[in-house]
Amino acid sequence: MTAHNQPLHKLRIFSFKGVQMRTFHITWITFFFCFFGWFGVAPLMPLVREQLGLSKSEIGNIIIASVSATIIARLFVGKMCDTLGPRISYTILLVAGAIPVLLIGLSNSYESFLLFRFFIGIIGASFVITQFHTSMMFAPSIIGTANAVTGGWGNLGGGITNLVMPLIAAAFVGMGLVSQSDSWRIAMVVPGIILLIMAFIYYRYTQDTPQGNFNKLSAGHGTNKKKNGSFVLALKDYRVWILTLAYAACFGIEITVDNVAATFFMDRFDTGIILAGALASIFGGMNLFARALGGIVSDKVGQSYGMKGKGMILGILLLLEGIGISLFATSNTLLLAIITMLLFALFLKMANGCTYGIVPFINKDNIGSVSGIVGAGGNIGAMLVGFLFKSETLSYADAFQYIGIGVLLIGFTVLLVRFHPRTESAVQNMSLEV
Repeated sequence: MTAHNQPLHKLRIFSFKGVQMRTFHITWITFFFCFFGWFGVAPLMPLVREQLGLSKSEIGNIIIASVSATIIARLFVGKMCDTLGPRISYTILLVAGAIPVLLIGLSNSYESFLLFRFFIGIIGASFVITQFHTSMMFAPSIIGTANAVTGGWGNLGGGITNLVMPLIAAAFVGMGLVSQSDSWRIAMVVPGIILLIMAFIYYRYTQDTPQGNFNKLSAGHGTNKKKNGSFVLALKDYRVWILTLAYAACFGIEITVDNVAATFFMDRFDTGIILAGALASIFGGMNLFARALGGIVSDKVGQSYGMKGKGMILGILLLLEGIGISLFATSNTLLLAIITMLLFALFLKMANGCTYGIVPFINKDNIGSVSGIVGAGGNIGAMLVGFLFKSETLSYADAFQYIGIGVLLIGFTVLLVRFHPRTESAVQNMSLEV
């Protein structure tokens, strides 16, 4: 086996040379644009709320719907990666996800909007494929960092979307193509078209592994990863459930903030829609480096202290995140809210990266399944806390206070749990080759 078709041992950020780095960049860019489809309507919700006459409870249901379909999709797509490979899986998901994004502008009632918002949620499964595909391209010594960078730079789309989508809507109004109240409808066509373009690019310019695509490997003499392991085995591993709980407390909160931040700033501090979107984008902007930092820390700690060290770092980050969210909830000025948001965003996104610095080492024969289960945990967390924002008796600040307490409790739980000793050498010895 030649060097060009082996997993890379070094992450060359500014290189597009070789199938590994080409796939790396296409993967994170695709995930980045998936957020424009998934959360593109979130910063436009004040417009939707006014036009469709939505109540706080109905908006809460919409928030829950936006992440609910992702739970099922992530489990399904994780298994798809183990069988069809990430290239075909991503192409199918992008095309399927583009349809409700393009059509949501046809909504004329709470019920129809809720339905479209639910089906748009399948795009969130793109994260599982992103992490799986990156795991195929990089060696164990660098896999946490590589996963964290693709995940973080992709998640950056969640922040940029909050900034860009109100501007796109405003541009259509400025061109005289649509009224302000209807601008959200035509604005959502833009991310839908982008998703279809990325489907073509992904199919045309990536491959499943450094050695080739799954279908060719299975037809030849190579051992195909999709023949190994079992989804049930992944479900039986307690470590998978600990990581699922942890991811609910970090990524689950992240996508919740992506959903509600713009509305929160408008309602609590009386900002305009463009300023609210810009402030919300600061939260997502932390992904430029924070998730990658979590992956780097996880890799470094793993090399010295194994899986036990990785788990402890994850627990500590969750504790710091919980404290930061509690401080954010009690902020009574816009400046203090921004500062505390940046504080908890740092630890939250580092925890994201740290979680998926552990995932590839849990079960090498079921990376897709483990990634899907843990990834689904993030959306389960978002769905559950969505009920807090739905409540007519709780303010958004109250909801964030309860979230902070919950994250603290999960952080303590992760700290108390020890990974099985048999995994201690996994960081050094596990092979991810197909």
